Amino acid sequence: MMSTPPTASPRRAEMLAAAAAAVTVVLWASAFVSIRSAGDAYSPGALALGRLLAGALTLGAISLVRRETRPPRSAWRGIAISGVLWFGFYMVALNWGEQQVDAGTAALVVNTGPILIALLGSRLLGDPMPPRLLAGMAVSFAGAVTVGLSMSGEGGSSVLGVVLCLLAAVAYAGGVVAQKPALGSASPLQVTTFGCLVGAVVCLPFAGQLVEEAAKAPASATLNMVYLGVFPTALAFTTWAYALSRTTASRMGATTYAAPALVVLMSWLFLGEVPGLLTLAGGVLCLAGVAVSRSRSRAAARAAVPGAVPEQRPEQAPDSAR
Repeated sequence: MMSTPPTASPRRAEMLAAAAAAVTVVLWASAFVSIRSAGDAYSPGALALGRLLAGALTLGAISLVRRETRPPRSAWRGIAISGVLWFGFYMVALNWGEQQVDAGTAALVVNTGPILIALLGSRLLGDPMPPRLLAGMAVSFAGAVTVGLSMSGEGGSSVLGVVLCLLAAVAYAGGVVAQKPALGSASPLQVTTFGCLVGAVVCLPFAGQLVEEAAKAPASATLNMVYLGVFPTALAFTTWAYALSRTTASRMGATTYAAPALVVLMSWLFLGEVPGLLTLAGGVLCLAGVAVSRSRSRAAARAAVPGAVPEQRPEQAPDSAR
C-alpha cells in the first residue's frame, strides 16, 4: 500500500516562519515608541551604541547557553556587511533623522526600504517577483504614504532629516540583502549575534557620549534603551533571521509594511496620540497589502505541498480521460 507523503512538516515550518515574522514586526513597531522616549535623553550615536551593547550581551548569553560556535568563514562577508550597514549605520542614521523631521516624514521615507529590498533581491539574489508580491507592496506603500501624510505637520522637516532617513532605508535594504546569503551557512542566532557585535564596534566612537549621557539620563530613558537592545534588537533580529532563512528577502521586506499600522496603534495606546481617520485608513491599507503580498495563488499553494498533483486543464488531460 502506498503511503501518503507527509504534509505537516512543511506546513508547520511555514507557520513558524510566519509567527517569527509577526514577532519581529510587532517588536520593531514598539521600537519607534521607545526611541521617542529615550531620544530626549540620549543622542543618536549614544542611543545606538547602548542599544547594541544591550543586544550583544543578551545574544552572547543565549549563545553560551545554546553552545553556539563561531559562524563558518563563508558567512562572515554577509555578517560583516549587514553588521556595518544595518546594525550600525542604520540605527544611528534613523535616530538622527527622527530628531530632524516629523514622524510622518520619517515613516514615509524609511518605508522605501522594502521596495529597495525587492529591487536588490531580484537583481543580486534572483528573488522572484510574482504579481501578488508586487500588488501587495503597491497597496502597502500607498498605506505608508497615507500614514506619513496624515502624521506630517506635527514637527519641522529639514533636508538633512530626509536625507538621513533615506540613507537609513538604503542601509536597511543593503543589510537585509547581504544577510540572506549568510543564512545559508550560519544559523539565525549566529548571524544576529555577530552582526550585532560588528554594529557595536562600528558605534564605539560614541562610547564617551554614552557614558556622559547615561550619568544624567532619567531611569525611564535608560530602561527604554535597554528594552531596545533586548527585544527589538536581540529577539526581533533573531526571529527576523529565522524567517528570512525560510523565505525570500523580497517577501520579508514586504512583511515589514505592517509596522506603520502597529506604530499608529501603539502610539495611541502608550503615548495617547489619537489617530485620525486618514491615519487609520492608511494603517488598514498597510495590513491589507501585507496580506496580499504573503498570499499564494492556488497553483503555488498546491505546488508547495509535497506529492501534490498540479491541476490539469481540459486540453492537457491524459488520453484516457478524453
